[in-house]
Amino acid sequence: MSGTDHNADKGWDGPQPVMVLVTPQMGENIGAAARGMLNFGLEHMRLVTPRDGWPNPAATATASGAAKVLDRVGVFVDTAAALADMDYVYATTARPRDLTKPVVTPQEAMAEARAMIAKGRRVAVLFGPERAGLENTDVAQANAIISVPVNPAFASLNLSQCVLLTAYEWRQQSDLGVIDVPEIAQANHAEMESLYTHFEQRLATAGFFFPETKAASMKLHLRNMLSRMPLTPQDVQIFHGMLRQFVRWKERGQ
Repeated sequence: MSGTDHNADKGWDGPQPVMVLVTPQMGENIGAAARGMLNFGLEHMRLVTPRDGWPNPAATATASGAAKVLDRVGVFVDTAAALADMDYVYATTARPRDLTKPVVTPQEAMAEARAMIAKGRRVAVLFGPERAGLENTDVAQANAIISVPVNPAFASLNLSQCVLLTAYEWRQQSDLGVIDVPEIAQANHAEMESLYTHFEQRLATAGFFFPETKAASMKLHLRNMLSRMPLTPQDVQIFHGMLRQFVRWKERGQ
């Protein structure tokens, strides 16, 4: 499977969200997260470049009975690869961001997730490494942000605690029914990534990313803007067509 290091999961096979741990640093936290997930019926975990590699004996020891989660873990080389087959992505963060996105609580997010999954859409939740949390480049790939309403004077949550809270809220929704989501097809993560790449290539050809010192920030905000837009597959194709025409004059040497 392209973009995968080791033992990738077998694709999408269940009506539940995927928990994606980005660069987790401690095997103990991976194991504790797996245990918390299984407590509330979640079994799909993916890892992005775990610091100590995979498999991890410390994770297995800490999971204590949740081996079925770890046995099917998928390990990916980057966040984009881990999200390639997803339709909607949440990023968990307690830090203020300059990336404008919808912000929801874990309860709201899991209510939305259950409704989307009931209609056949694939949902993932991103969790950042223990020391610093998700990078902006990861958050920019998400559609919405999950923010836990914690004490602002002590907002830091352990990785496994954050996974546990999210899994708990998922389980809570099972007794509450699901909210209605309009039947509108939305472009999935892979389609949006392809559109972002096309935008970046065409805008680079047009000389948009100037000056060079601001190029990285401009590209980050472009990605964030596109991930925030609820585009359909047809919308994406229209954008691709527009972009192909956008710099054709330059390709012709005019």
